[in-house]
Amino acid sequence: MIRRGTIATVILWLACAGVADARTVYRCVRDGTVSLSTAPEPGSRCEAKTIRDDGGKLPNLWGEFGVFSGTLYEREQDGALVYGTRKLPGARKYLAFTVVTPAGSSAHVGLGTLGKPNLNANAREFRNAAKARKLDDALLRAIAHAESGFDATAVSPKGAQGIMQLMPAVQREYGVSDPFSPKQSIEAGATLLRDLLRRYKGNVGLAAAAYNAGIGTVTKYGGPPPYVETREYVEKVQALHARYRTAMGLKPLNSALRPAQ
Repeated sequence: MIRRGTIATVILWLACAGVADARTVYRCVRDGTVSLSTAPEPGSRCEAKTIRDDGGKLPNLWGEFGVFSGTLYEREQDGALVYGTRKLPGARKYLAFTVVTPAGSSAHVGLGTLGKPNLNANAREFRNAAKARKLDDALLRAIAHAESGFDATAVSPKGAQGIMQLMPAVQREYGVSDPFSPKQSIEAGATLLRDLLRRYKGNVGLAAAAYNAGIGTVTKYGGPPPYVETREYVEKVQALHARYRTAMGLKPLNSALRPAQ
């Protein structure tokens, strides 16, 4: 078993053709699973991703899966040798790999821990803030749970404050005069979350990543940044979102993508 972080992405990067200073890898989705390939996969919905040779880090093309193991396959397609992580007809096993999203983050870490949903903490404030902004109340609560565990006095090592763990610059932008006021923090956090969901066209993973690491960081990486803190935060928010929807009697969310086998 080869264990070198993003070894599958490295092999794909080396194998694929492209212009002199960049390569193209295809991120392909089919039946709720995602794979990487050096050419579009027949039968999958594929999106080309450009990897620059002079880039400081390889991007995370998988998504937020944490650590997982898979297989890189070799196959002939349209007269060329193609590498991919989905087992297609005629594909041969090339190597086994384990993927780990790389570390190194400027993001603040949420103070909350995964646990049972808390429907009683500031219930009226969450309900009113979500309704006024046409937000999913369960998602707003999931953010608060992941950020502070509903502790109105919480302060993170990076300086985020209150239930929604807003940084001082965000507080000023959204008119927060008392960061430790549950009502002000929840209303500002709800407005921020609404704005992020609008920016990312309803993509909860991107909105959560930007809430944690900032819009600029998400823009820089073209998606969720390859930070352990942000990866774990997004996973936490998504898990809590599902738990809160269940606890509130709401329709379950669609299943997340899985790595192809």
